[in-house]
Formats: sequence, structure tokens, C-alpha cells
Amino acid sequence: MRAKDSAGVREKYQQLSVYLNERTRRIWAAVEAKQLGYGGVSAVAEATGLSRTTVLAGQRELALDKLVPVSTRQRKAGAGRKSLTSNDPKLREALEKLIEPTTRGDPMSPLRWTCKSTARLAKELTKQGHSISARSVAALLDEMDYSLQANRKVNEGRSHPDRDAQFQQINRQVEAFQAKGQPAISIDTKKKELVGEYRNGGREYQPAGQPEKVQVHDFPDPRVGKAIPYGVYDLSANQGWVSVGVDHDTSEFAAESVRRWWIMMGRSCYPDAKELLIMSDGGGSNSSRSRLWKCCLQKLADELSLKLVICHFPPATSKWNKIEHRMFCHITQNWRGKPLTSHEAVVQLIGATSTEKGLRIQAALDPTHYPLKKKVSAAQLSEVQITRETFHGEWNYSIAPHPKRVE
Repeated sequence: MRAKDSAGVREKYQQLSVYLNERTRRIWAAVEAKQLGYGGVSAVAEATGLSRTTVLAGQRELALDKLVPVSTRQRKAGAGRKSLTSNDPKLREALEKLIEPTTRGDPMSPLRWTCKSTARLAKELTKQGHSISARSVAALLDEMDYSLQANRKVNEGRSHPDRDAQFQQINRQVEAFQAKGQPAISIDTKKKELVGEYRNGGREYQPAGQPEKVQVHDFPDPRVGKAIPYGVYDLSANQGWVSVGVDHDTSEFAAESVRRWWIMMGRSCYPDAKELLIMSDGGGSNSSRSRLWKCCLQKLADELSLKLVICHFPPATSKWNKIEHRMFCHITQNWRGKPLTSHEAVVQLIGATSTEKGLRIQAALDPTHYPLKKKVSAAQLSEVQITRETFHGEWNYSIAPHPKRVE
């Protein structure tokens, strides 16, 4: 039944219901269902709130050669079929124990570790002596204010006691750098992506019945490997850079990505820059505990002749990194439903990402090989000109360039 037909039946019923008794109501419903044709019984029942049984009873009366004249007799109050919970007072409690076994029922409930569909719930309740169908379970759950819900990511794990203080520290640094006209960037590695004819989440418009065909199994091709997008987001300019690696996500790769951003985008935006603020997560290739990361930063500071000021986000707070919800989310949206068939395709899709608020992104392939497990000696680390802040020096520090030698 079309939506406007349903609305019409509902409107008629609302206007007539106060004038109808029990019998005339089902006769009227049967007439409406007959006029609607196939599916009319279910449609009228849904539009009016009457049960299918009531509408079918009206149809049987219409089918008689002679209708019994309308009587003024009504059923007694409380007559008719009793509700399931009236006939089975313990049904509601039994259902609630199955839905939430760890808090209201048995932690070893058979449904504790299985999908709690209405069919499974009805089957388990019937085993317990409560006769009920899957449809009735759904209706009862709705009545009890339950609904189907997906998981929601809100638990961040154990919060560091100085979490908020570190956020304030980062915010003060950003405001200070922006006030001085100095660059402030947010960096991170985006999720590694399979390269090839593989399914990519999301949907896009295609001719009806002609979806793009991809591989059934997501087994990575060792000849192609994965794409490793490392991003740099400029908070003031609302622009970003992404280096697409083909090898490993290491500290050297991270530092090289920052260097490429500066050469390709940053230098022209900040020609008079003396300092660079870098905000990053506390783990991964730009870990606050990584010796190699600090040595790579020293090399970068020397090459760019910039003082690098580093602020790491506290543990379990990576989602607050600006690059996540100001750049990476738009990249994911732009390539939704598109197989990432090659590294070049990844670069093109990232570079084509933009927003109405003016986000601009450049991307390039980085084919360099970055070896894993590269060791840094104590002597090499001692050459890093690092100055740690008094507040959490492991998160907040700066690295100054070495003085240039005069030949």
C-alpha cells in the first residue's frame, strides 16, 4: 500500500472511531481492506492499530449472504483476548533476564554468548514454559523500551590524571604559535589500506544492478603490498599533506613526511618561520618514547633550520588529534565505495579531497625503503639538542638545530 493510502485510512479511522462500536469497526476495516486489494488486511491493521484477526473477522461477516443487523450490544469491559503478560505474569521478567543476563539473570545463561534475535529469545522462553512467538517478543521488547542498537565507541580506557592539563598545555602552545604567525601542525598515520581490487567500505552511485566487482577474499598481494598514508595537517591554513608509503611506518618515514610538507607547502606559507609546533599521538612511529623519532627530529631541525616544539597527546586520547576529524575523515569519505586499485589511485583520491570550508590536500608517493628495528645508541641520542618542559617533559619538549659550522 502506498504511503498516501495508509495516511488516508488512518485519517478516516481517527474521524470515525468515536462513532463506531466493536462490530461496526471491524466491518468498516474489512471494507477498507477489500478496497485496497492484496495486502489490504495488513495495511489496514497497521494504519488503525486493529489486529489482523479483527479485520479478518470482519471480512468473514461480509462474506455472509445476510449480515446480522447492527446491535447496540457491546462486549463487557475487559472482554476479549488477554495480553500475554496478563496470562503469564512472569513473562516480562523472564525476557528481561535473557536480554541482560549479567545484571538481572544468570551470567551463564545460554544466550550470554549468542546473538539475541527475537527468534532465539522466543525459542528460549518457550523452553522455560512461556509460550510466545518471535513477533510477540518484538512487540513486548518495544513495550519495555528496548531497541536494536550498535556499539558506540566512548570508553577510552584508563584516563591519565594529567590528561586535561596536557590538553590545556597543547591548547596554550597552539594559541601562542598562531599569535606569532608560526606554523602549528598535527601529524599521524592513517589506517593502512590494501592496494588492489578489494572491497572498500561505503557506497557510491552506479548504474542499477552494476556494482563494481572486486575480489571475494581480502588476501593482500605481496607484490603490491599496502598503502601507508602519513598525514600532516596545518591548523592555521586548513591544508594538509599526505605521504603514501609503500614499506613500513617508521620514525624515519614520519619525519620525512613532515620534511616533504615543509618543502611542498609549509615553506611558502611561513617564509619567516623560526619555530614549528608538532602535535602527535604518544605511540606509533612518532612515539614519545622512541629514540629514533628524536634523532630524526634533530636531523629535520638541522636541515630546516627550525626549532621544533613537540607536544604529545596523553595515552588513549588519539581521537582528539585534530588531523583525525579535520582531514582523515574527509579522505575516508571521498574514497568510500572505491577500490584502491593502485598506489597512484590512493594518491589521486587523497589529493582530490576537499571541503566546503576550504580544506586543501596534496599527496605524493614515497617509494623509499624504511628498515624496521633500527637501533639508536646512547651516544647518538646524546647529540640531540633536546630541552624538556618541567610539566611532563616526556610529552612536551623542544629540539633546537645545531649551530651551523663556519668554514
